[in-house]
Amino acid sequence: MPRQPFRPVTPRLRRRFTLLTFAALSLATSAGWAAEPERVACVPPGVWADGTGAAVEPVPLLRRVADAPVILLGEQHDRADHHRWQLHTLAGLHALNPELAVGMEMLPRRLQPVLDRWVAGEMTEGEFLKATDWRTVWGFDPQFYLPILQFARLHRLPVVALNVERSLIGRTARNGWAAIPEAEREGVGNPAAPTEAYRNRLTETLAAHDRSEARSTAPADSPDSAAKRFIEAQGVWDRAMAEKIAETRRTTGRSVVGILGEGHVARRDGVPHQLADLGIVDSAILLPWDADRDCDDLDGRIADAVFGLGLAREDAEPQRPKLGVQLEPGPEGITVGTVSSGSVAAVAGLRTGDRILVAAGTPVRAPADLVAVIRRQAPGTWLPLTIRRDGAEQELVAKFPVEGR
Repeated sequence: MPRQPFRPVTPRLRRRFTLLTFAALSLATSAGWAAEPERVACVPPGVWADGTGAAVEPVPLLRRVADAPVILLGEQHDRADHHRWQLHTLAGLHALNPELAVGMEMLPRRLQPVLDRWVAGEMTEGEFLKATDWRTVWGFDPQFYLPILQFARLHRLPVVALNVERSLIGRTARNGWAAIPEAEREGVGNPAAPTEAYRNRLTETLAAHDRSEARSTAPADSPDSAAKRFIEAQGVWDRAMAEKIAETRRTTGRSVVGILGEGHVARRDGVPHQLADLGIVDSAILLPWDADRDCDDLDGRIADAVFGLGLAREDAEPQRPKLGVQLEPGPEGITVGTVSSGSVAAVAGLRTGDRILVAAGTPVRAPADLVAVIRRQAPGTWLPLTIRRDGAEQELVAKFPVEGR
């Protein structure tokens, strides 16, 4: 059925929301609460909004989305709330459309037989993690994803491995797609040319990850340009996942719910763009929206709808040592996405775009490598790091405080 435009709530409902909010604030003030000033979230927690930030009614929204052939649920891989939101959104969609399949970026195609055994109920969680070699293949906390996998198994929903081997993406980034023999492409076809906006965004990403490459004298569209190869690698990555999604839709007739990184879906670039080239032009894009995220990102194109999340709160119990960075797996290893203010990483001098090569003498090729080293750190110890920044290697030392926070 054709998708309807997302309709914001009526002005009358908005006025009621504003009055209720004002009344609540007035009551808090009169009660003498010591309210700390907080940044006003673009999208209030628990509220669905369209791509401009205008609130939308959740039930009509989910009814429309549930009928889409493909629903892409973006995430930042290391945010626990993002994965909770994905699970609850999946459950809501399933209540409206039981004929779903779940596609996951986290695993390469060769592990599809393991996923089939999982859905059939033939494996324990431990057996599944061991059979997939989860911490090496993906690396991010499996507890973020196991509830989604358990939901799929409970309802016997097909789960599809969308990805290819990281080595294929790495080879493309180093040598270009044309240099890879067809027999070694894991069945992936030629990607559709990226949009100009996506090309620009990826070029900026490369500039942040390795500014020395970005300053290369070779033009961005030159065959030997690092930027061109990087964009090609991202296109292959997007194409691989889009092809598996399209194949699942075609062979099962189910709506496919994709669990994958926001960078692959935002602004209808990446996977949605490749899906359109494959004939699926009406995929739906849903994103979680953190309370501290920049409101300027709500440009009307970011997604079909976003869901407001509250500020992340730490557990009261003592935490394991944390570096305080968001890790981004890529064609050439892992890089630092964001660095939390005041964190161990910030004090050590880590910056967005740094590529982490070695931690405590252990080569870092995947997020799991760094996570494993950090978990072995005791409070009050130092962690030597080798990074690449501006094309040169540097040594940094992360000092974990005595209290382990």
